[in-house]
Amino acid sequence: MATLKIAAKASQSTTFPALLVAHFTKILDDKTSIDFIFEDVDILDPLKKSTVELLTGSGDPLVGSQQVLNSLFESNPLLRGKNDELVNEWFDRSTKISAPDVRATEAHLLELDAHLTLRSYIVDYSVTAADIAVWGVIRGSKIGYSSMKKGAMLNVTRWYKFIEEICPWIANAIHSANAQAQARTSAQSSKGASYGIGLPDTDKGVVTRFPPEPSGYLHIGHVKAALLNDYFAHEEYRGTLLCRFDDTNPSKEREEFQNAIVADLALMGVRPDRTTFTSDYFDELYEYCIRLIKDGRAYGDDTEKEKMQHERWHGIKSERRDASVDQNLARFEEMKKGTDEGLRWCVRAKMSIDDPNKALRDPVIYRCNPERHHRTNDRWKMYPTYDFACPIVDSIEGVTHALRTIEYRDRNPQYEWMLNALQLRKVHIWDFARMNFVRTVLSKRKLTKLVDRGVVWGWDDPRFPTIRGIRRRGMTIPALREFILKQGPSKNIVNLDWTLFWATNKKYIDPVAPRHTAITKEHAVKATVKGARLAPWTEDKPKHGKNPEIGTKKVAFSEEILIEQVDAQNFAQDEEITLMNWGNAIVRNIKHSFNPLHLKEVTGLELELHLQGDVKTTKQKITWLSQQGQELIPIELVDFDYLITKDVLEEGDELDDFLNEKTEFRSEALADCNVAELKEDDIIQFERKGYFRVDRAFQHGKPAVLFNIPTGKGASKQGHLMIPANGNTSNKRRNDQSINI
Repeated sequence: MATLKIAAKASQSTTFPALLVAHFTKILDDKTSIDFIFEDVDILDPLKKSTVELLTGSGDPLVGSQQVLNSLFESNPLLRGKNDELVNEWFDRSTKISAPDVRATEAHLLELDAHLTLRSYIVDYSVTAADIAVWGVIRGSKIGYSSMKKGAMLNVTRWYKFIEEICPWIANAIHSANAQAQARTSAQSSKGASYGIGLPDTDKGVVTRFPPEPSGYLHIGHVKAALLNDYFAHEEYRGTLLCRFDDTNPSKEREEFQNAIVADLALMGVRPDRTTFTSDYFDELYEYCIRLIKDGRAYGDDTEKEKMQHERWHGIKSERRDASVDQNLARFEEMKKGTDEGLRWCVRAKMSIDDPNKALRDPVIYRCNPERHHRTNDRWKMYPTYDFACPIVDSIEGVTHALRTIEYRDRNPQYEWMLNALQLRKVHIWDFARMNFVRTVLSKRKLTKLVDRGVVWGWDDPRFPTIRGIRRRGMTIPALREFILKQGPSKNIVNLDWTLFWATNKKYIDPVAPRHTAITKEHAVKATVKGARLAPWTEDKPKHGKNPEIGTKKVAFSEEILIEQVDAQNFAQDEEITLMNWGNAIVRNIKHSFNPLHLKEVTGLELELHLQGDVKTTKQKITWLSQQGQELIPIELVDFDYLITKDVLEEGDELDDFLNEKTEFRSEALADCNVAELKEDDIIQFERKGYFRVDRAFQHGKPAVLFNIPTGKGASKQGHLMIPANGNTSNKRRNDQSINI
């Protein structure tokens, strides 16, 4: 998993080569996963003057077009062809073509023109990364492109058009890049949120942190915290962002979760300047706890859990509160050894017995846990709590501003107490509202419960609010970033509806999603078309009516076509209808039968072409598929409902009482022959059905599986795609009936 980050306002001569070679990498190896993020800036790193960066999820980002190109070049042998030295040489020479003055640029283009005199490709006898990189430089350079367009360099012009013709994906990649960059720019100019919150002492530098616990996958609530800390560190103040894993509970934490968090942050374009672990500071935290005990500010307690909760709630003093320092140190030592005696004890901070803020009523700061830690192994048998460790490590690591969700507000005095008691450097706190969604569980404990019980497929289930889940449903990263950043650092707590979330995504996918056709298999109607040619034939049609750069697809025509049952049931005798992408036809004959449920069903149709008819006058505009002239591709369409039935679970509500019994809806369908070429993660639109993400590509013997992507319009309570046999569905766009997560 990698992410290519691009400065949207930068010169395209520096960004297009890396962008196109990254796209070329994915085409050569469909297992390669690269996402693209566009920032509304003219430069990503002022110090290194970079306009592109490659984030791989491990190590520092690769900065600059040349570093990115070299990394992609080294990672994929298919990019290099048979002569990797020559390809690498042309990588280096490509940067010179984008020289700032006309004379220098034309001199390099003349060298290229001479090189191409007897060549179709820059290196060897097939397309390599050299062709893609040089083509991208010329396309992105105003001087280079206009010089080539003059027509004086015949070989360069011939080669340029040839590469564009045999690599039609290039136009699609460029259009997608421009569309996403424009959308990103628009989103930044109208974020709809105020970021002028007046953080104090920013003149002394800004260091923020994102401290995830590696006990599950990142969900949308975590990402808001990550993006806001990243925004204030890197965009608002040009400061530093830390990612610190709060790995203090070995019972819940796994390296799998840790690696997933690193990958998901990179995918989101969140770039920590340093990654650390609370476990890096276990020795220091141990010493700080001893200091609190020696100062009489902490004590050992073996009160049973239920009794301790009762005493804290009612302001009752613990029987162990007045134990001597030596007694408390001895108990802490037993905890450290993990003995049977030590396992009975915990350490509590001596803050208050009956403070109105219950978070200050002697909270636990250390507890025993004999389980093996995934980083420190068996060295420690006791671990600090988050509330003890967080302020201390924030201070040690130089954090200046701790931005965290408002649920910690009652614990802010506890945070400050720790720093004051230990005489550590102060840290400014800013609370912002967590992001809540209706009918959505964001508690990691509850999400884990759903995974462990098999209610969902896993952490990447498309019904889950995890980053992997919503991406599997079809959310794009630019849309996700835009939506979250629009919420801003406000303190107002609201329960968001998914409607706007998915509407934001539609803005990104609609301009670039190829259009295809699918017919629900159950009760599909065979129709004979009079006036059509006897022999089936195919024509090239645009994949996207408003975006010709997406390319073309094959559309088959014949006398025998398939039509949706729901459409056929709405036809009237001698009615004129429109066959989309073909023309008008008149319904001449309708055959019916009655099924065992006594429902009237259309079993056959005769249509007469009337191509001179006006498509603007017809009420019924339907999709169809020719049964001849193409191989119809079996597909499975999947839609989902909410996991829970109540908008907001309140305190005391049991999750099991509000679990939705039916959340997954599947229907079999047949699609046009072009669907066989789709790959996993491709996003398309089936006309009149909606947008879909390919979850499993078509293989002979196995149908393609596609997940419906909500659009944010007209969410219903049962957003499945299965068409009832009685056809009680109107001819309007059924894709807008899809349910949100």
